[in-house]
Amino acid sequence: MTASIIDGLAIAQRLRKTLAEQITVLKTPPGLAVVLVGDNPASQVYVRNKSKAADEVGIKSSTYRLDQQTTEIQLLDLVMKLNNDSEIHGILVQLPLPAHIDSQKIIASINPDKDVDGFHPINAGKLSIGLHSLVPCTPQGCMILIREATSHLKGKRALVLGRSNIVGKPIANLLLQADCTVTIAHSRTENLANECRAADIVIAALGKPQFVQGDWIKAGALVIDVGINRVDDPQNPGKTKLVGDVDFKQASQRAAAITPVPGGVGPMTIACLLKNTLQAATKAN
Repeated sequence: MTASIIDGLAIAQRLRKTLAEQITVLKTPPGLAVVLVGDNPASQVYVRNKSKAADEVGIKSSTYRLDQQTTEIQLLDLVMKLNNDSEIHGILVQLPLPAHIDSQKIIASINPDKDVDGFHPINAGKLSIGLHSLVPCTPQGCMILIREATSHLKGKRALVLGRSNIVGKPIANLLLQADCTVTIAHSRTENLANECRAADIVIAALGKPQFVQGDWIKAGALVIDVGINRVDDPQNPGKTKLVGDVDFKQASQRAAAITPVPGGVGPMTIACLLKNTLQAATKAN
């Protein structure tokens, strides 16, 4: 068996086209504020990509770049100003923040209706009990990819590898809402390989390069690889490449469908950020 590749880039482009068409009928464009604190190179790339994607679909994006020494109080003051700005519908504070700033305090200070990352405790709580809310972008993107690959989710055994508030817990809640039987595994889980072999759907979000081996995958399973890890490229000495949390080459020989890295979940994360921004603007108006 050779797995079909779930093309996250194409699916994301389709979603972005739909969003752009919906935005054209609005009287005023949605407003997105992206806040970057410090000079983390990866965060700078993410912020640049998010702002560019927003502009391309007609969302008016504003980027606030703050110095590494910005205090927690200064950041809270900026968030409060953005909360009170009627032209701003979505607020995204890029993580990670510098160590001297309490990320949870900043997240909790964002107006839940403008929390387009979906990380606010109120939005997390609504998701956990099945109420309508702004859903974290990566888990939301994963569910779109899953539904692209299969329409039969009821009763399926889904294994979530990772228990973070950003991916693991929210995707588990979304899978439960889709009537899957969900298991969350993590670094303390015993017999992890056996847990994988029993799963019809595997969502890998561990942050460990190629940790999930091909023979861990049940024949015919659906594999969603959330991991983005930069490792040395043995075929090109001195260079690096991106790999996921799953051994793609091996797993592709057993899975029915699998996401690649790059080109799988990553593009969906940004597309769902745009989707959340439009949702927030629609609610506000």
